[in-house]
Amino acid sequence: MLKRILKEKLNSVIKRGKSVLLLGPRQAGKTTLISEYTAELEVNLLFSKVRRQYEADPDQLIREVKALKHKNGRPPLVIVDEVQKVPSLMDGVQYLIDKKLGQFILTGSSARKLRHGKTINRLPGRLIQMRLDPLTLEELGKPLPDIKDFLLYGSLPAIRLEKDLSTREEELESYVDLYLEDEIRAEALVRDIGAFENFLRLAAIESGNTINFEKISQDIGVARSTIHSYYQILEDCLIVERIEPFTTSVTRKRLIKSPKYLLFDLGLRRLAAEEHPILPEKYLGPLFEQFVGLELIRWTRLQENKISLLFWRDASGPEVDWLLRWQNTLIPIEVKWTETPSLRDAKHLSLFLREYPEAKKGFVVCQVEKPQILEKGIEAISWKKLPERLTELFLQEP
Repeated sequence: MLKRILKEKLNSVIKRGKSVLLLGPRQAGKTTLISEYTAELEVNLLFSKVRRQYEADPDQLIREVKALKHKNGRPPLVIVDEVQKVPSLMDGVQYLIDKKLGQFILTGSSARKLRHGKTINRLPGRLIQMRLDPLTLEELGKPLPDIKDFLLYGSLPAIRLEKDLSTREEELESYVDLYLEDEIRAEALVRDIGAFENFLRLAAIESGNTINFEKISQDIGVARSTIHSYYQILEDCLIVERIEPFTTSVTRKRLIKSPKYLLFDLGLRRLAAEEHPILPEKYLGPLFEQFVGLELIRWTRLQENKISLLFWRDASGPEVDWLLRWQNTLIPIEVKWTETPSLRDAKHLSLFLREYPEAKKGFVVCQVEKPQILEKGIEAISWKKLPERLTELFLQEP
């Protein structure tokens, strides 16, 4: 069984008697992660019969939990899988937590129906929210697969454990179909499923780019506001990651203010984009940049400190692919599809370090075997060492 880094944090929270809302895209491993816990009551809302029961009578959960016994003075542990399927259960969960009648692990693969306004209704002060992503480099162990394997097939646990490439392809294709059927058509999230399918293909193709909502609107033939709503659906269903630009500058007036969106898994991205498993060489650089971005997102979520991932781009040309921000510290990161990095690859990092004194060090992430100092404050490192190097760096921060 794969060892998930989040498990230690989850164990700590459960031991403290707190309840958890564990969000993550489908097949990220949520059910496997919580399977080791012995619950006095388990409710899986993916089963339609179970779901209909609780939809018709949400208070059934309250009555069932009240019938459970406390052990050693602790309330019974209750697991509710895919809680967003019956969001009305959250009221009962709140009551049961407040009365100390139950401790909960709730899982969800969509935040859409759990939202209260623009934020997730996680019952403030009652639930600790966690996010389980696909596998990180640290979780995969050694030796790591070839980088092209990640670019083609992504990091979902079931895909990484499957050695047969044709089976991988079938699994990823069924994932896209399942998502469209279960999350979009069945939940009636959009009126025109055909337009949304076209949008999903374009969103996959545009993954990692700053978004031109007007162009996508024209390509699909729907209103710009509809494109915004489609992206919000992808965010709520945990299919895309939204990356905001860093727009603070004393001298620059044309910094890009549009966000980037990354599909959460590169294997899913390829199938949604309807691309074959043999990609042209020109695709590899942009995909490598997305791969590093996804690894950075997953790394930041596993840290105790609140670290933001951004990007920086001037419309006149200079740009930094990724930017980590923690308190008053900035760490710019460039991604290059090369085994022989040079000062030319670091020119925008040099510019950024000169313009932002709060940025003391930058990285070129590439395919070198061993780290190289390109110039003062700029280090070229292997993608394989990225999480390890960042952890070292942040441990050194005061």
